[in-house]
Amino acid sequence: EVQLVESGGGLVQAGGSLNLSCSISGYLGDDYAIGWFRQAPGKELEGVSCIRSRGGTTYYADSVKGRFTISSDNAKKTVFLEMSSLKPEDTAVYYCNAVRFTSWGPSNSWGQGTQVTVSS
Repeated sequence: EVQLVESGGGLVQAGGSLNLSCSISGYLGDDYAIGWFRQAPGKELEGVSCIRSRGGTTYYADSVKGRFTISSDNAKKTVFLEMSSLKPEDTAVYYCNAVRFTSWGPSNSWGQGTQVTVSS
């Protein structure tokens, strides 16, 4: 079973920065993706960024391109989301997600989330 624990959320002023971490335990295999999602009050869950194990391909939502950077430390089994130039609309609960691609289909795991609040 894969377990994910997010940390690093908090309150920051607009224009500021925060770094989120996702600590991963359990077996991932060699083909997986780790992603960050967020959900603001009254809004749907939104994909923010993800990174693939094979090739290190990264993806960013248009709303965060140029401001957020995803990276991974495979030795420490941790994925980071560096967030800069934060805006009030970035306020949300941020969730870490792991998708294992297996021969019998994808397997999803979620963290408990960490609150990010950006004040104007």
